Amino acid sequence: MRHLTPSDRGGREHATLTVLSTGPLATVQDFGRPGRAHLGVPRSGAADLPALAQANRLVGNPEGAAAIEVTLGGWSARATGRMLLAVTGPAVRVTIDGVEAGSHSAIGVRDGAVVRVDAPVRGCRNYVAVRGGFDVLAELGSRSTDTLSGLGPDPLRVGDVLAIGSDENEWPASGFAPVGSIPEIVSLVAATGPRDDRVVDVTVLGDGRWTVSPASNRIGVRLDRVADDPPVRHRDDVPEMRSEGVPLGGVQIPPSGQPVIFLADHPVTGGYPVVAVLTAESVSRAAQLTAGDEVRIVLR
Repeated sequence: MRHLTPSDRGGREHATLTVLSTGPLATVQDFGRPGRAHLGVPRSGAADLPALAQANRLVGNPEGAAAIEVTLGGWSARATGRMLLAVTGPAVRVTIDGVEAGSHSAIGVRDGAVVRVDAPVRGCRNYVAVRGGFDVLAELGSRSTDTLSGLGPDPLRVGDVLAIGSDENEWPASGFAPVGSIPEIVSLVAATGPRDDRVVDVTVLGDGRWTVSPASNRIGVRLDRVADDPPVRHRDDVPEMRSEGVPLGGVQIPPSGQPVIFLADHPVTGGYPVVAVLTAESVSRAAQLTAGDEVRIVLR
């Protein structure tokens, strides 16, 4: 059993959540480590930042407080002490001791209760916030788990005990929040550049549809072509690129011509051309894509 808490608790006793099941992947995430790419440190943080912020607003936390990012459901935990909890992201079934409690609302959880988050029907990542935030050790100013670099706490395991921080801000909690929907074909808006001159025709990226590969993860969403639509081809009359910085939401084209959309745990440099960059809103949409989803890229 790992107690994922700071070593100095100042003699105080706080509520905790003990992990009973994790699903495919569950990690602690906040707003990440922005501004350190020049040091080789990825931003990381929540893949869907608006969903994290919404969960924290519901329980009266600062928007960037540490929460749990649950990938494809299957997460559960037992409460020790009373707490206020909220689950956001795509619409999902949340139960307290087997009784449906609903997502996108502030939920009072009693001592000893078991909280469970099922898999969403559409979408990928849900966020579990508690009032006070999760009080795990910070690394480089963030409590986020970076699955690429290994910074921050390890992905959650069964038996992990998560301490809940003190409620010192006294921000008001919200009662409920709207639940968004995910369309059958997801449109992602992107601006072309900076290396669109490295491919034969960047407009091919916006033609037809793409489907999400099962190889997608927190590092990036990998896209395959639907039917016989052509891939994006590299030009063969330009020299090979040197590695350079890559941004969150960058659309990188490897030699296969099948794009990779960079998410929260993306590397800070890459050697293939980034031919477009998603808007912040579209990055959040991309973070909720699952294998088999169909995508259109709208170039601006």
